[in-house]
Amino acid sequence: MSLSDFLKYTVGKSVILMATEIEFSSYIPIDLSYSNVALESIDLKTSESFSSFINHFLKSHSKIIAYGGYMEKRLIYNRSIHFQNESLEHQRNIHLGLDLWCAEKTPVLAAFDGIVHSFRNNIAFGDYGPTLILKHHLKDFIFFTLYGHLSLDSIEDFYIGQKIQSGTIVGRLGGPFVNGDYPPHLHFQIIEDLQGNFGDYPGVCNANEVDFYKDNCPDPNFILKLQ
Repeated sequence: MSLSDFLKYTVGKSVILMATEIEFSSYIPIDLSYSNVALESIDLKTSESFSSFINHFLKSHSKIIAYGGYMEKRLIYNRSIHFQNESLEHQRNIHLGLDLWCAEKTPVLAAFDGIVHSFRNNIAFGDYGPTLILKHHLKDFIFFTLYGHLSLDSIEDFYIGQKIQSGTIVGRLGGPFVNGDYPPHLHFQIIEDLQGNFGDYPGVCNANEVDFYKDNCPDPNFILKLQ
């Protein structure tokens, strides 16, 4: 059995990653792909304009959290040299995790029991900002979950090897000044092989790498079950 199948068929109830008081009825999917023509009029180079778009989307639908983005090809990464390459063929613009867009300081919860593997403030423009990686051992599977775009104080008191229980608050969403210059959101990613990374792991890939990353980073919606 693959990790994807294990998560899809063995994890029963929906895993809650955000504040427990926010019901799933307050979630709504959002399209941030190249194909969304509504983004053509938005200046994605600034967090202010991007935030206004997200906030308007939520308000107009009377929702609290907008979610989506797994394997979504996005225009937004063109703004940052962090994702660029001299060859257009190798531009990184395909999103590998699932994003949950909501208010700054919203609590973030651990998906499973585990331990702290690593944490770091990834400060490049367009990067994760404060990031936490947890290590999990469920049945015969060892894998990792990554929580990106947290507040700076979220990672101040962790130590490597620290035990974390499922549902524990492991941080809060950071604002644009610390989270890589994005509207507040959680980037959540499941990773089978961390490939030696520490406090960081690619959250965006290029088209030539999709097959590898789709296998190594299963769809988070297997456990969130939002669709």
